[in-house]
Amino acid sequence: MNTKRTTLARLLAGCGLLAAAALPVQAADAWPNKPLKIIVPYPPGGSSDIIARAISQPLSEALKTTVVVENKPGANGNTGTDFVAKANDGHTLLLCDVGALAITASVYSKLPFEPSKDLKGVTMLAYSPHLLVVHPSVPANNLKELVALSKKDKLNFAVTAIGSAPHLAGVAVEKATQANWTYIPYKGGAQAIGDTVAGQTQVMMNGMLATLPHVQSGKLKVLGVSKATRVPLLAQVPTIAEQGVKGFESGTWQGVLVPAGTPAPVIAKLNAELTRIIRSPEVRERLVSQGAEVYTMTPAEFSTFFERERKNWAGVVAQGGVRPE
Repeated sequence: MNTKRTTLARLLAGCGLLAAAALPVQAADAWPNKPLKIIVPYPPGGSSDIIARAISQPLSEALKTTVVVENKPGANGNTGTDFVAKANDGHTLLLCDVGALAITASVYSKLPFEPSKDLKGVTMLAYSPHLLVVHPSVPANNLKELVALSKKDKLNFAVTAIGSAPHLAGVAVEKATQANWTYIPYKGGAQAIGDTVAGQTQVMMNGMLATLPHVQSGKLKVLGVSKATRVPLLAQVPTIAEQGVKGFESGTWQGVLVPAGTPAPVIAKLNAELTRIIRSPEVRERLVSQGAEVYTMTPAEFSTFFERERKNWAGVVAQGGVRPE
């Protein structure tokens, strides 16, 4: 009798464990049960914003719920990121420059969130190399001429934000070439581009996705691409590595993250849908035509990438003495 009771107790306990294990999956099946918010922590018009708006409608159709893109700029992207890190509604996503997020902890001594602990990566979506561009009035047609000019004339270098990936790319090129320019911070890529187009700043590096249209229209002049190999859309433009900065490569990596408490099955569901959407011919062709490469990852690959980027850029931050003003 005791043996039967023990066996029955074990069976009941096992069933309880199975039921408990099944709960997150059931929750994922019922998820989402209200509208989703995609938070872009920068002003409208930048690379993250462009991609968020490209995927919002297909994601809405796939998940059968409303998907709203909301821009929450401020504190170099930290305001919107903190909002998502502290979200507890289970329906708030962050779409940002993942490289910039990895850099954040090295630039700011105090943050209201810890990127590695408070957020989980879902998938990368796209990679866009940085373009080194100048206002058309700048009398330089390559990196060597720009460096020489920077030693004679004052050049203002527009950056999307202090400590952003384009800023650190500029610092790395400056250190490698002994160039000399003054960094002018903005609240996002669209504003930095706007002032460079207007001639208020003379030089900038920014993601190709948001910058290429201004190059194609003649409003900006491109001097280099921050990719290991030349890009087909600008086949005549040499890479920065070709122009003397050996091994140089940088870019904008757009990806999606969620609060750390998000159940793994929900993350897996999001990963599957976002991967399918970003790889779909219509979305892929739209992004490729603007200079971005579709680039997806599993959550585990995302985590590995994030930690590698964090370590790689920490040295550049230290060398360049980069700190918010």
